[in-house]
Amino acid sequence: MAKHAPPRWDRKMQQRLARGEAAALGELYDRYASLVHGLAHRVLGEDEAADRVTREVFAHVWENPEEYEPKQGSLRSWVAGLTHRHAVRRLRQTETAALADGGEGTTEDLERKVLRASAAARADYIVTSMPAPLRAALESAYFQRRDYRQTAIDLGVTEDEARRRLRLGLQLLSTANEPRPAAAPPPGYGRAL
Repeated sequence: MAKHAPPRWDRKMQQRLARGEAAALGELYDRYASLVHGLAHRVLGEDEAADRVTREVFAHVWENPEEYEPKQGSLRSWVAGLTHRHAVRRLRQTETAALADGGEGTTEDLERKVLRASAAARADYIVTSMPAPLRAALESAYFQRRDYRQTAIDLGVTEDEARRRLRLGLQLLSTANEPRPAAAPPPGYGRAL
């Protein structure tokens, strides 16, 4: 999982990219490639398509560093939003081409598939972006099937704190299924999670 960078790092990286520093692109790629590929794969379901989207996203960042607006949120969130848009666009193109070639399904089926993939990718992003204490509480409750009392013991916190972490984590995760306008930024863009 990529670490969150301080806002100063984000601004410096944008400036370096704007100057055309190839080393900056390499550094950005090292930091966020797994995030980009993972989100793209979650939407598209195949490595080759995710690889293509990963290349497209980093090419876009390289060619358009001025599009990033530090006041709107982190560079990580901006890159995740680009990834989401590129992956959904590719999914729509692929599925539309399949429909045009006489494939099974309808336009409504395509939109349902896009919405499901989009919500799943947002959920993945939200979970990987949430603070470690919230993520640990959710993982204990979900993967280990622990209740809040057992989670409190596992995490070494009070029962009230375990409930608070679970509630907040679930509230954040629930936003993954909220429909958003096409131009809306991903969850967390413009605010800390």
